[in-house]
Amino acid sequence: MAEACYHCGLPLPAQADYLVSIDGQARRMCCAGCQAVAQAIVGNGLADYYRHRDALPESPREALPQALGDVGLFDHPEVQKRFVRVGDERGERAGDAGGDKNQREASLIIEGITCAACVWLNEQHLARQPGVTAVDINYATRRMRIRWDERRIKLSQIIVAIAAIGYRAYPYDPARSEQLAERERRAALWRLFVAGFGMMQVMMYAVPAYLADAGSMSADIEQLLRWASMILTLPVMLYSAAPFFASAWRDLRLARVGMDLPVAIGVGSAFCASVWATLSASGAVYFDSLTMFVFLLLGGRYLEMMGRQRAARGIETLARALPAVALRLPRYPDLAEERVAVADLALGDAVRVPPGTAIPADGWVIEGRSEVDEALLTGESLPVPKRDGDLVIAGSVNVGSPLVLRVAKLGAATRLATIQRLVERAATEKPPLADMADRVAARFVLALIALAVLSAVYWYLVDPPRALWIFISVLVVSCPCALSLATPAALTVATGALSRLGLLVTRAQAIEALARADHFVFDKTGTLTEGRPSLAAILPLAPLPEAQLLTLAATLETGSEHPLGRALCAAAAAAASTSALPARLEAQRATTGQGMEARVDGEVLRIGSPSYAGALHRKPLPEGAQRWCDAGGSVVALASGADWLALFRLRDQLRPAAAALLEQLRRAGCSVSLISGDSPSAVAAIAAELRIVDAQGGLSPEAKHAYIAQLQKDGAFVAMLGDGVNDAPVLAQAQVSIAMGGGTDLARSQADIVLMSEDLAQLARGVKLARLTLTIVRQNLAWAVAYNLLAIPLAMAGLVTPWLAGVGMSASSLLVVVNALRLQGGKT
Repeated sequence: MAEACYHCGLPLPAQADYLVSIDGQARRMCCAGCQAVAQAIVGNGLADYYRHRDALPESPREALPQALGDVGLFDHPEVQKRFVRVGDERGERAGDAGGDKNQREASLIIEGITCAACVWLNEQHLARQPGVTAVDINYATRRMRIRWDERRIKLSQIIVAIAAIGYRAYPYDPARSEQLAERERRAALWRLFVAGFGMMQVMMYAVPAYLADAGSMSADIEQLLRWASMILTLPVMLYSAAPFFASAWRDLRLARVGMDLPVAIGVGSAFCASVWATLSASGAVYFDSLTMFVFLLLGGRYLEMMGRQRAARGIETLARALPAVALRLPRYPDLAEERVAVADLALGDAVRVPPGTAIPADGWVIEGRSEVDEALLTGESLPVPKRDGDLVIAGSVNVGSPLVLRVAKLGAATRLATIQRLVERAATEKPPLADMADRVAARFVLALIALAVLSAVYWYLVDPPRALWIFISVLVVSCPCALSLATPAALTVATGALSRLGLLVTRAQAIEALARADHFVFDKTGTLTEGRPSLAAILPLAPLPEAQLLTLAATLETGSEHPLGRALCAAAAAAASTSALPARLEAQRATTGQGMEARVDGEVLRIGSPSYAGALHRKPLPEGAQRWCDAGGSVVALASGADWLALFRLRDQLRPAAAALLEQLRRAGCSVSLISGDSPSAVAAIAAELRIVDAQGGLSPEAKHAYIAQLQKDGAFVAMLGDGVNDAPVLAQAQVSIAMGGGTDLARSQADIVLMSEDLAQLARGVKLARLTLTIVRQNLAWAVAYNLLAIPLAMAGLVTPWLAGVGMSASSLLVVVNALRLQGGKT
């Protein structure tokens, strides 16, 4: 038997070399994650956990949830660092990284989910637990996102509550997720094998009875065949069909209705009737049809499971991008290296990244030149050149020469971690279409059982021998699973396909909303333009040197996230002017979308739009200055409380794919608008170049918000693209918001979709893919409804045999998954 991980009990990979000393004995772990948790347990004086756990009769892995309730292992802060976030979404949206410090959020894997009713049961059960504020489970990935108030409930209590209704929960870990998926596949194959073997053997005994003429087979031979068939059917019922009965019993015990209940009732009643007929040597037996039905149903579910896991694997790829170990250079520039866990890195560490390995943390290149593959994060197919001073992102792969980088961000602060959180949020949220389908499916099962009972009563009065079979056929032929799978299967596949295009879906409803969008509104700077403006000209309006005016402007813009502010700071740094540097910067205050104000050497100054800066002294621009502003480019004004000081013209380049994107949106029947806080003349110049008719400049964030609201009032379904802090309110107002990947953290967290590659051409492909996804969802729902409307009456009329009903049910679920997999390649 293969050696197992001492912590989680899963098989040890061949190359695993992770050791932890527990009670003086070196124990092997399967991955760096288990090693870190085990080390935290021992280091915090909780080694008794393993002694208590090993004393239990179950295997370590199976005993884990029960042990949690005793020792509170997962409630320990050191253990929770791996998978629990502190704070809430309200704080994140407000720009507060912490939010409510008593709020916790975790991503868990739920084992034992077999249908959408299982998802509904877990969500409803956990929502009633005191202190649980939100819970979402993704049926396709089996992942749960749960938020709770630490003051009212502990994570160990949540896991115990899940175990109380017959399921098991584990902290999400990509390696463990894949191992659980492998175990699920192996168990499904064994059940399928037993059912197939039993079906073939039982059929061998059923064929002689079918072929024999009436009275030609003696009673003792016929009875012998029945007994043999019953014995061979027992493993099929007790092992292969066990999940149906276990799920049905759990639902009945909890007064719930699941989708395995009709199957369990049908199969169980047919088996009991056949056993009675065998024992009493009277009546008909159905062992051959039963084994065939179980085999066909398990076969369909196995294929559905493979499709579901394949669809989910694209989303899981991000979580596996970060390496477990890194090569740290503790005495850099001495190149002597040490191998450490990524979790042990610290800010400022020097790390060597050999070719072909993943980058362990966000950082700046300090030595070497190479190319980095960022396809997983941005969708960019070509490697990106990197040299001294360039930023590299955790999870991207060094494909050229060795690089040495200085660690700038670690763990939850890295861009990869941010992407993972956004992806997890999208994967576990439930869009309105899926929620509606689940509610319909739950009621559908109740109606189905009622129809089956009515059919059985009718046929018992008309033709008693056929009553049982028709009862089973009605229960089995319907397929609420297809109804529940129709939406999540398509959305899961589409999310993975969009991520490969560089479009990161962060909200569950984003794909549906993008497909329905008919009016696209663009911000200018950093969206249609590259967001890297440069200083083109300075117009002094006061008797001061240009270098001093530029230094004043850069001082005021210190800490600004706006591209124009950063451009002024870069221009001042490039000029390297040290003359007349300001002595003090005080009372700095930003007005979103307008500019900055501060006291410099005791004098109040403003920099920003001409209207904002001019409001400080209320004087018009000098003669000729307005014409200078109208000459093109973005104009930034610098003013004091007494008069104008200078105007700065900055120019930005259009993104290469901007014109092509707008043309494709127009051909798709969408309207296009351009809004910006930049000067009307600069906005008009860009609009003319891109042939945008509806373009407005000089808008404050409030004016942008009002503009979007008016479009929506006029009936438009608005998609908004922006990249900065001043775009956050507008992104929130639009039905679907798209943020540029290089924008601010607040804009990305506020957006429904993040364009990681910043290649606008991918957005056009994304719109097509979203529309195709919505088409496939509608096809799946239409198929599920049409199939049930046709199949159930046929079964009630006695025109569908049970084995054929099993084929139909399995094929119906499989069809919606296969249809969804058409989106896998992302081709539009």
